[in-house]
Amino acid sequence: MTIERIDETMAKIDIISGFLGAGKTTLIKKLIAEAFEGEKLVLIENEFGEIGIDGGFLKEAGIQITEMNSGCICCSLVGDFGEALKEVLTKYSPDRVIIEPSGVGKLSDVVKAVKNIGDEVQINSTATVVDASKCKMYMKNYGEFYNNQIEYAGTVILSRTQNVSADKLDACLKMIREKNEEASIITTPWDDIQGKNIVEAMEKVNSLEKELLEEHEHHHDGECGCGHHHDHDHHDHEHDHDGECGCGHHHDHHHHHADDVFTSWGVETAHKFTEEELTEILHKLAETKDYGDVLRAKGIVAAAEGEWFHFDLVPEETEIRRGAADFTGRICVIGADLKEDAIKELFHVA
Repeated sequence: MTIERIDETMAKIDIISGFLGAGKTTLIKKLIAEAFEGEKLVLIENEFGEIGIDGGFLKEAGIQITEMNSGCICCSLVGDFGEALKEVLTKYSPDRVIIEPSGVGKLSDVVKAVKNIGDEVQINSTATVVDASKCKMYMKNYGEFYNNQIEYAGTVILSRTQNVSADKLDACLKMIREKNEEASIITTPWDDIQGKNIVEAMEKVNSLEKELLEEHEHHHDGECGCGHHHDHDHHDHEHDHDGECGCGHHHDHHHHHADDVFTSWGVETAHKFTEEELTEILHKLAETKDYGDVLRAKGIVAAAEGEWFHFDLVPEETEIRRGAADFTGRICVIGADLKEDAIKELFHVA
């Protein structure tokens, strides 16, 4: 079967990006429940790290998932990604494909990878989820990755706006506007807005988005699909990256990938945890620098009482809930300068 389609029946391809822990999966689940009912849907996840943990939550909703666990979408992965997308379109003939890139992937890479497939594939929308409470901190510490997702978004969807003051929200909007003047920005708390309203905002921006993307491509001809060059110290995360252009590039022709800055540590474990023990572990990861600069930790582990805990950590926020059992305990920690030996000891890994 070929993928030749007339425009009316071509699959809609929506790219929903966002930095680690911004709430991409939560948003996708909301859109599936409230906006995409009755559509034949395929989700392509690209986890950064060895362990894909989100998949289970979405499989319960009957969504066909293709997980790619080979790291961030970057130059080396553009070919693999294109083949994966073609295969999905051919095999499932979906109405819609949602691509959820790695939290540290560059949105420009994903857009380019989709466009490289050819005219039979067209992008319906690009959206980036931004945690309103962490916008300033992440923009400062991870400028090159964080800003790229904002610059290439047709729609910026703010999460956790109900948790920030009006002044902080205004400051976040100003920072986003400095990076992207054209994007629609959704500021309403998600509990107060229907998923279909979010999709309408995402789909209205196609013409502007196309102009933006064409303008960016024109400026960066001759670069690799990642479109970045850097000469700053990649491990100095407090550095503001002054002197970069808006797209976060320096031009000394050194390629820089997420893998250079972010690392992930993953393990399978049969260890049983008490809730108190797990709470203390997550507190140590989030509140101290003893284990490196931890940006995200996720896991599904057995509880001492015979239940299972599902946990999720982003800076300043942790969640532990009781959930379904998995085939074994799985833990994934993502961050910069991770101290793996200390993390192993923390989680009782031999």
